[in-house]
Amino acid sequence: MKKNDSKQIRNIAIVGHGKSGKTSLSEAILFNGKSTDRLCKVDNGESVLDSEQEEKDRKISIMSGFHHASWKKMHINVIDTPGDSNFVADTYNSLQVVDAAVLVIDASSGVQVITEKVWQCLKENNIPTLIFINKLDRENTDFYTILDSIKSTLKINPTTLTLPIGSAENFKGFVDLVQMKGYECAQDESGKASECDIPGDVKDQAEEIRQEFVENIAESSEELMEKYLEEETLSSEEIAGALAGGIKDGSLTCVMCGAGVKNMGVQQLMDFVVNYFPSPLERPAVEVLDAKSGEPKTIEISEDGPLCAYVFKTIADPYAGKLTIFRVFSGSMNSDATLYNATKSAKEKYGQILQIEGKGQNGIDAAVAGDIVAVAKLKETTTGDSFCDADNAVTFKAIEHQKPVTSYAVFAKSRGDEDKMASSFARLMEEDPTLILKRNDETKEFVLSGVGQVHLDVAVARLKRKFGVDIEMKLPKIAYRETIKGTTKIQGKHKKQTGGRGQFADTWIEIAPQPSGAGFEFVDKIVGGAIPKNYIPAVEKGIVNQMKEGIVAGYPIVDVKVTLYDGGYHDVDSSDMAFQIAGSKGFKTGFVQCSPILLEPIMNVEVTVPDDMTGDVMGDMNSRRGRVLGMDQAVGGQVVKALVPLAEMLSYSAELTSMTSGRGMFTMEFDHYEEMPHQIAEKVIAESKTDEE
Repeated sequence: MKKNDSKQIRNIAIVGHGKSGKTSLSEAILFNGKSTDRLCKVDNGESVLDSEQEEKDRKISIMSGFHHASWKKMHINVIDTPGDSNFVADTYNSLQVVDAAVLVIDASSGVQVITEKVWQCLKENNIPTLIFINKLDRENTDFYTILDSIKSTLKINPTTLTLPIGSAENFKGFVDLVQMKGYECAQDESGKASECDIPGDVKDQAEEIRQEFVENIAESSEELMEKYLEEETLSSEEIAGALAGGIKDGSLTCVMCGAGVKNMGVQQLMDFVVNYFPSPLERPAVEVLDAKSGEPKTIEISEDGPLCAYVFKTIADPYAGKLTIFRVFSGSMNSDATLYNATKSAKEKYGQILQIEGKGQNGIDAAVAGDIVAVAKLKETTTGDSFCDADNAVTFKAIEHQKPVTSYAVFAKSRGDEDKMASSFARLMEEDPTLILKRNDETKEFVLSGVGQVHLDVAVARLKRKFGVDIEMKLPKIAYRETIKGTTKIQGKHKKQTGGRGQFADTWIEIAPQPSGAGFEFVDKIVGGAIPKNYIPAVEKGIVNQMKEGIVAGYPIVDVKVTLYDGGYHDVDSSDMAFQIAGSKGFKTGFVQCSPILLEPIMNVEVTVPDDMTGDVMGDMNSRRGRVLGMDQAVGGQVVKALVPLAEMLSYSAELTSMTSGRGMFTMEFDHYEEMPHQIAEKVIAESKTDEE
């Protein structure tokens, strides 16, 4: 396949909340661009972009899908992104490499949490955006209500380009406000539209909104504003030019409408993409870091400049091997050559350059600035790396991913899969940087962490399907701590005579509590040589080893002060080991006399929910022994802040999803340890003794 022309490339991401119809819209784009020979449907599992079995089963996108379409001699790279909160990190990765985005809003659901989160990301990165109000063929839709919601929630005054004709089952077309013409869409899913009269019940609304539209256009240029104020009519060419300029510099956000699943209004969206969205060469210079000094610098986007490419996605395939997907920002590259990975300071040989087409690939001869392509079987390269000329080595600033909030202990069901489990998860983690597997040395468990219950369920299903590793998930053990509230003085004595050299050590220690977080303190107050100096470290070592093992429930002991103030020894029978044992014995006996308590980890939790759900969430936090600290207004609604015991948050992801119908999101990080209520502590102690037995 011949290489593309950078001027004719359009890189777009299809973004929005889950179930807004992004994949159906993307499939319609592919069909109209003749990349597929039929309009593939998500509901019947035909989707080219949702190719993973878990996506077909759940009917949601769990990872970004890649394809391309030709439209009016332009090459459109389409990235269909996830909208579920469990997988939206992949959306943010993809937004690093596109030049524009289509923000899809469900006409029946309106602006939702992920809609706002993604919108904020689009604005922060100055990505030109078209809003597409989708699913106007469904029941309970009101275009104008959604339009008002967009204005109030996203805090913008959008430029509306098309209005619907009819609604629900009577939705049949749209009014083009640029040309002020009506169009009736074919009902055969061909995507075609024929000119028609603007219905009387739409005409007044159309004229009013067109007036707003023209005012928005005029405000983007002093020359046009002057002409508008003099009551001269703006020409179609002037409107088109002002639209293109305003969209590219971010001063205008346009709104169109349609029904992706029926291919209605999609060809007009594609016209907008090729006419108004910027080519790669029209985007601002790329901000990078000098690979040696780490200082920020910029790379101009150019076909003739030095190579600069960014790896934003890795796909692990057990048969084809690793697939590395990247965007070429500057320069060009040919197949069968060597790349320099500036992040790893390594050279990588590769074969053919590939264009991703859903689950398949198509080889091309070369890639130019603006191309989104892939190569297979690179050894060193991972997501976030950069390719460039060795003489002009640059790297990209690492993206901050959402922190994991849900964790499970994982066990291979068969002994033969234990070693394979870790290596297979490592392959999945290359694809998904928000998935983390670590061994907890304290609890002796492998703990799998992710951004939600569904995230982990999907990871486990993919592990079995792709790598044949079947695992079991259980709630992880919690890393409790033991400490004391009281003080005691106690003797620890070790005496053993078994013939020959014996063992003898005698210690007197005082055990006292320390302030929270102060840790362990050992004080030597031996005077007069009651214990020789060389044996005193052994006493401390014996106590420290006992603290690691715990005494009441087998959890590490913290915040304790031990003072060694007296003792005795034997010239022949005393030894380091004897004093270790004596120190440990004394500490173990004395600890239970000091009003021991259990400490539990307390988490700092922030829950983002729509305004009408804050009461439910606050009540739920209180029922989890949490302390609500307050609320803040934020993107997506209200943020409820609370301190909650980790034990009460282990299954919170699934419960929040159920409580809010998927509209809630939360973050969670460790804050401090706190005394556990006596009744709950007794249960934990009883369980630990049962496990020990």
